[in-house]
Amino acid sequence: MLYALIPLLPLLAFIILGVFGHWIRDRAHLVAVPAVLMSFVLSLLAFREVARGEILQIPLYTWAASGNLTIQIGLYVDQLNAAMLLLVTIVSGFVHIYTIGYMHGEPGYARFFSNIALFTFSMLMLVMADNFLQLFVFWEAVGLCSYLLIGHWYDRPSARAAATKAFIVNRVGDFGFLLGILLIFSTFGSLQYQPVFAEAPAVSQSTIDLLGAVGGGWEVSVMTLICLLFFLGAVGKSAQVPLHVWLPDAMEGPTPISALIHAATMVTAGIFMVARLSPLYNLSPMAMDVVAVTGALTMILGATIALTQNDIKRVVAYSTVSQLGYMMMACGLGGYIAGIYHLLTHGAFKALLFLGCGSVIIALHHEQDMRRMGGLRKKLPITCWTFFLGSLALAGFPFTAGFFSKDELLLVSWMSGPLGRILAVLGIITAFMTAFYIFRLWFVTFWGESRVDPQHADHVHEPSYVMTFPLVVLAALSIATGYFGIPEFLQPSFSGGEGGDIHHGAAATGIMVAASLAGLLGIAAAYVLYVKSPDLPDRLMNRWRLLYQLSLNKWYVDEVYDRTIVNPTFQIADQLWKRVDVRVIDGAVNGIARGVAWCGWVVRLIQSGQVQHYALGMTLGAMVILSAYLVF
Repeated sequence: MLYALIPLLPLLAFIILGVFGHWIRDRAHLVAVPAVLMSFVLSLLAFREVARGEILQIPLYTWAASGNLTIQIGLYVDQLNAAMLLLVTIVSGFVHIYTIGYMHGEPGYARFFSNIALFTFSMLMLVMADNFLQLFVFWEAVGLCSYLLIGHWYDRPSARAAATKAFIVNRVGDFGFLLGILLIFSTFGSLQYQPVFAEAPAVSQSTIDLLGAVGGGWEVSVMTLICLLFFLGAVGKSAQVPLHVWLPDAMEGPTPISALIHAATMVTAGIFMVARLSPLYNLSPMAMDVVAVTGALTMILGATIALTQNDIKRVVAYSTVSQLGYMMMACGLGGYIAGIYHLLTHGAFKALLFLGCGSVIIALHHEQDMRRMGGLRKKLPITCWTFFLGSLALAGFPFTAGFFSKDELLLVSWMSGPLGRILAVLGIITAFMTAFYIFRLWFVTFWGESRVDPQHADHVHEPSYVMTFPLVVLAALSIATGYFGIPEFLQPSFSGGEGGDIHHGAAATGIMVAASLAGLLGIAAAYVLYVKSPDLPDRLMNRWRLLYQLSLNKWYVDEVYDRTIVNPTFQIADQLWKRVDVRVIDGAVNGIARGVAWCGWVVRLIQSGQVQHYALGMTLGAMVILSAYLVF
């Protein structure tokens, strides 16, 4: 039961700050930081036990029991969960520390730490869930925390809009997720992972008629439908095409949240879920192909958009979209270990890049446009060179963590068959673009002539040690995580996943050389365009203006959504309000009120207060009654 404290400690911090935050205020970190650090220590202990071959199963209590349905709340930790626990607690711990400096003096300081603690609890419970309903509950909880944290500065219209957009887009995917859970229960009669996984092969050939209620004729594999419904949830949470549009807008939240939720943890929940459900996905080749192709499209789209963005955080945000596409592509090709390996290394260097962006933004008084930066390497040396190491890892530079995980991912893709080879080639092309856009950011921000606002130029300096310390440690992890033997550690969690020795031979060497050359060429191209010949990009933009505008405007995906979904929805809602609310509902209510008022007016006319009028009325009434009696 000791390991139950891993998620409960952040929950306790949330409760304390939620109740007493008004009085604790600027000392809120004294509650939140120790809680997440203790969770990290306990996660290390759990990791050590799992590394010895033990699987931790901790039943907590029965949540609900109705008929054949019994829902247990419990914790489950195997190799996959143990690695994810370390990722969440390490990144969350450094983000907590970084936040002390970044949010110092900000209104809502205690509220911010309270929401981070709630998110950490929710993510840990999601990772440690041992059944589908518990997974769904905390899947929704991290979505709620995302809404609260993106909209932390709720006085800004852009932050409110971004939070709402993230919440609504994720509801689209979560609807599919919920349908998948219902289909799981109707098919297997259980919501626990292990019974479902054990029985899945027996029902892999079963089908369901989607048009049974209207004549039938559309038979679909039950397993394929289950996997696609769950994947719809992953598409929303992990920002895959076409539900990727919320993630870049989520940069409206404070930068520590960009690092915690939108780089290293929440957005990886979809990847984790697909890997966790690998026993189901392995039984549906069609669903696997959909996952792989969707991931590849996301990988390409995110990279092409990141090439031209000028907001420093949006470049890194679209990089996250692209890298999530890499991971999803690998999982769809059966390379779950490679996908999770890249997820773990990516968590270190992407958190570093986001926090590095935060240091630059704070130093420049919340300036985020790269075109107003430049020449910062002398004034921000720690930020500059730690950012450089993170950029090398993202670019897959040899012997960094990103080099090992991306090489593993591309190699597994290449070895998976004809579709995998096509997608691996696209992955190598994306590796070139990745190296180019991240070093474009680095060169434009830290090299060349200073373009900083003269009012702030003399005051630019390195942030406090509580902000630079996480940068240094994460920079070290961006190199070191490639040497931890992660694929070997994860292997027991994926029986039926990739296996065998594929790291020798011409294919392995060719993939490694091709990916490395693509990354080096991308770095060289960025150096030539933005350091050696800084006037060249403008000439190229004029020559390739159409492609440049497509990339700069994010392939107009948001505009398409606005015209086809958002604006029509507003128009329908407006017409419903005018025709149904105003004319029918309000008309009926107001009509009844007017009728009552008219009746009152009529009755008031006969209440004159004169006795002779009342006597006349009584006489007429008596005559009417007598006449009716005589007639009938």
